[in-house]
Amino acid sequence: MLRCAGYVIFFTRFTSVRLSIFSRLTLSFLAIFLIMGAVNAYTVWKLRDVNKETAQITKIDQRILDLKKKLADSILSQLGHSKKYLITKDPVFLEQLVSAEKDFNSDLRQASSVADSAVKRDLLSRLDSLYQDYHDLVHKELDEFRKNPVYTGKGYEQKKEQLTDQILEELAVLESSSQRDISLRMNTLRDAAGSAGTLAIMMLIVAFILVVGVSFVSTRSIANPLTALREKTKDVARGVFGSELTIPSPPELSELTSAFNQMCNKLQRVDAMKSEFFASMSHELRTPLTSIKEGIGLLEDGVGGAMTDKQKRLLTILSEETNRLIVLVNSFLDLSKMEAGMMQYDFRQANLSSLIEKAITEVAPLIEAKKIKVLTRVSEPLPDLRLDRERMLQALRNLIGNAAKFTPEKGQVEIFAESKDEGISFSIKDNGPGIPKENLEVIFEKFQQLPVKASEWVKGTGLGLAFVKHIITAHGGKVWAESDPGGGSTFTFVLPFSPVP
Repeated sequence: MLRCAGYVIFFTRFTSVRLSIFSRLTLSFLAIFLIMGAVNAYTVWKLRDVNKETAQITKIDQRILDLKKKLADSILSQLGHSKKYLITKDPVFLEQLVSAEKDFNSDLRQASSVADSAVKRDLLSRLDSLYQDYHDLVHKELDEFRKNPVYTGKGYEQKKEQLTDQILEELAVLESSSQRDISLRMNTLRDAAGSAGTLAIMMLIVAFILVVGVSFVSTRSIANPLTALREKTKDVARGVFGSELTIPSPPELSELTSAFNQMCNKLQRVDAMKSEFFASMSHELRTPLTSIKEGIGLLEDGVGGAMTDKQKRLLTILSEETNRLIVLVNSFLDLSKMEAGMMQYDFRQANLSSLIEKAITEVAPLIEAKKIKVLTRVSEPLPDLRLDRERMLQALRNLIGNAAKFTPEKGQVEIFAESKDEGISFSIKDNGPGIPKENLEVIFEKFQQLPVKASEWVKGTGLGLAFVKHIITAHGGKVWAESDPGGGSTFTFVLPFSPVP
């Protein structure tokens, strides 16, 4: 296993060289092919040994057993033919005797030629000697029978039967020896099959580990850069353009990574230019807008002389729009400070319950205009936290205002606040159109608005949730959104108990 691990490490280092994707895949498939080829070669080699032992049993031991049976039948046949000839004097029996003798000698030679041990060869040698004695005795008896028509066969029958019994005993010993050899070979085959099976399983496991290792290494060398690019793409989608990618990868992906880094650098510069532009524009607009507001105030006070009702209405409209512009400019400046980490917070002990009530009161005109039912469930008493009251009130106002904007007329908004182990949790749930899943993360970025049909109630700059995120993060908390399209949305933030440094 250590050697296998070494091979995988070597393959890892080898593929870490700047090889193309095609080369890496080719090397991976070649390595897998070689591993599986080695397993198959080992299996074939073991099967060859099994076939060799099986052939030994078939060609030698089983062959000797078959010849033993034929030899035993032959010697008994010879004994019977000789007796029948002596009784009937029929030459047919003599011919059958001669034929049986030839068969016996032929089978005996075949058995001697395939004998594979000294024990069997000695047995066959003694058997040949006994048969020669038997053969000589039979033919000596036949000669006397031809010379003496009144031959009684006294003395020969007993000797022939003794020799026949000895021959059969030797054949029985030969049979036992062959069966013993077959048993030994079968045990050897069984042991070999068992060990071969165990080794084959072990090799298969090792091969599987190697194949998985090689596949993992080869795919990881391609998948890791793609995963890093995917995660970086998510960061870019959230507006995070920094931290260039520096990952070892194939040439094709290296070129893609380089192009991606260049794109991120350009986007980062564009984003910085945009932020600087909005900050400069907001700063430059603040002074003239303030002057315009003061001028409108003077005109409304009659400094320029008497005005008609129509002129007064126009000045009122101009004043309202100027105030909106001033609020928007201040929002741009505040957001620029938050993004640059320059926003100053005034943290003091405060209670979230009173801020929730005040935020609801400030949004009450919109709630009442749409006849929205507000259900507030605040677990009392909530512990005090170190908060910037104005900024936290701004976050609550944005969340409650958004819920009221996207809730249909005569709809319902639910507000929850409770103390948990990790801190104080605040949630606000509406029954509006909901937020698509792909927008749940980006809605907290600046200038991001929900893709819903605009109405007189749904207006804004796309900065409200960006303020919420910066404010909650500055307080050490976290904020997120959950939604089921068509079933409303829930915005939640959690503020920790520990004081903000």
